[in-house]
Amino acid sequence: MRRIRSVKRSVRFPVSSTLLRRLALASIIANVAIVVTGGAVRLTASGLGCPTWPRCTDDSYTTTAEMGVHGVIEFGNRLLTFAVGIIALAVVLAVLAHRPRRRGLLPLAVGVLFGIPAQAVIGGITVLTNLNPWVVGLHFLASMAVIAAAYALWRRIKEPDGPVSPTVPAPLRTLAWITTAVSASVLVVGTWVTGSGPHAGDHGAARNSLDPTQISQVHADGVFLLIGLSVALYFAFRAVGAERAARAAAVLIAIELGQGVIGFVQYFTHLPGVLVGAHMLGSCLVLLATLGVLFATRERLPAAPPAPAEPVAEPVGAGA
Repeated sequence: MRRIRSVKRSVRFPVSSTLLRRLALASIIANVAIVVTGGAVRLTASGLGCPTWPRCTDDSYTTTAEMGVHGVIEFGNRLLTFAVGIIALAVVLAVLAHRPRRRGLLPLAVGVLFGIPAQAVIGGITVLTNLNPWVVGLHFLASMAVIAAAYALWRRIKEPDGPVSPTVPAPLRTLAWITTAVSASVLVVGTWVTGSGPHAGDHGAARNSLDPTQISQVHADGVFLLIGLSVALYFAFRAVGAERAARAAAVLIAIELGQGVIGFVQYFTHLPGVLVGAHMLGSCLVLLATLGVLFATRERLPAAPPAPAEPVAEPVGAGA
């Protein structure tokens, strides 16, 4: 009886799958938002609005009136980190409260939660290194890793707990993984382009010494390759009747084309801040759409029901 009461207490406030999925989606949105606001910090030259870390000044954790609008912008972005962390913590608690307990959800939820302070520490290092462009790029890529983990959690919540089964032939799954790797490399090279450009986050911040024209061309070549692979995936998926994967590839192509247009326009208009910010948002959307294609190449089957218990044989003569 005592055991039954303890179980009832542990599920007094159960979390539904719908609520859990909504919280996971909120985590994705929040992490994308902090990428965009982080871009706003850099694009407004507010990267050193709070010139030290973890304090905003040597004597205060908050911005002061003397620091002006740049201090407000930088400190506001730091505050948003706490909001993102609270959402991630809510997701972890919701996973623990969800019944029945799901395999594979907790590691992803904890990964997102611990990724946020890790990303904040990298952000602090960017301030302490006076916005070193390589560290700034790492800060962005850390956010991409957290977004990827949050997306994987969101997708996993909807799936059953059985084994994974491919929905397309093995060569197409390999091609999807190659496309994902190329997408990741485009993000990496994109940070190099940013590090060579004019938006350093502060007027005195160093640049990475790469030639902006040459590295932009390398970035553009990677984008052309990514679009070509995505188009190949779309037609290959259609050829094998994998309509769900084909739809995911079509979404990826549309986002890539939109992102490409923004990239070319911002380059030839000398990188206006609004377009650079839109390009950062587009980078997040490209990552999510790429992961959407990868997840569409497989499905998770329902878990097998537990085997019935073996009947216990009654000893001979027990009923005599």
